[in-house]
Amino acid sequence: MAGLSSSLSFLTDNSVAAAIKDAYGSFSERRAALGLPNPGTVDNIAREVQKEVLLSNFMFTGLRADLTKVFGMAPLFRMSHAFAMGSAGNMPPYNFSAMYGTPKVFMQGNLGSDGGLSAVGNYRWNEKFVTKSNAQIMSGSAQGILQIDNDYTGDDFSFSLKAFNPSIFEGGLTGIYVGSYLQSVTPSLALGFEAIWQRQAITSRPESTLSYCAKYRGADWIASAQLQAQGAIAASYWKKLSDKVEAGVDMNLQFAPSAAAMMMGGPSRDGTATVGAKYDFRASTFRAQVDSTGKVSCLLEKRIAMPISLTFAGEIDHVKQQAKVGLAVSLEIAGEELMEQQEKAESLGAIPPPF
Repeated sequence: MAGLSSSLSFLTDNSVAAAIKDAYGSFSERRAALGLPNPGTVDNIAREVQKEVLLSNFMFTGLRADLTKVFGMAPLFRMSHAFAMGSAGNMPPYNFSAMYGTPKVFMQGNLGSDGGLSAVGNYRWNEKFVTKSNAQIMSGSAQGILQIDNDYTGDDFSFSLKAFNPSIFEGGLTGIYVGSYLQSVTPSLALGFEAIWQRQAITSRPESTLSYCAKYRGADWIASAQLQAQGAIAASYWKKLSDKVEAGVDMNLQFAPSAAAMMMGGPSRDGTATVGAKYDFRASTFRAQVDSTGKVSCLLEKRIAMPISLTFAGEIDHVKQQAKVGLAVSLEIAGEELMEQQEKAESLGAIPPPF
């Protein structure tokens, strides 16, 4: 082994390698001296609007009841039972969930009464590198879904590599692979790209697309834009109006070719715009939004007491003359010692599980 190392030493012990090492070290020092912040990931480039203000991740219909029992905080271990009735989505009448988490490991499993099964397993290699895996088996489906993510968070950049249903057992590489990179170029501006390569089957021709994105952070506002494949454009704007009030705008414009458009000599255009606001009160949170398709939605989360919370969701579609309503009750049971542990962990700023 020592002989092999000595025989390969000429690759590093020469003037060219030394010059490259010095240049890289000087570049790293100047880059660190700029003090650029981490810009987040490409997937969450519009997180403040799409995942915090708007109702996309919170809206539901029908009746729902969640019962959660917390057994420990360090490590985190909890089990929950969810009951749903009249839901317009894919939520089964009953769903059982178990969660386990430490600063390095996070695991969660869900089993529905309809036979659906999902499992999440994440591992934090260090403070910057996390591997995430997600497997799902839908009820009545012969094929499952497997997703593997690798996220690296640098001081002033973020890199992510994802794989959806990867396989090499068909005589070649199949699946969907996504790579993204977001780099801070100034304390306020970040630029990045996302590349997608996919092949559904070994007999199919592989396809690849490339999209570009930008994010600008002001004193109390954030703007982002994405130029996606086939000319699709997505833009968002988030503004913090006060300590308890946030507002956001999300716009999407798609250029899709159609037979009628080709005869007229141009592509068809289809776009939507959504405006929303979020209000944080002492024991409740209210979200409301309206979009260009005529939908008006609102969601109110109210904590009645420490273990009980109520959620009301409503949506009115003025174009289709339809209305949807949802009501949920959540009960979280934990002892006083566990509540004290949770408050202590939050005050110390402990590293959360790698969600």
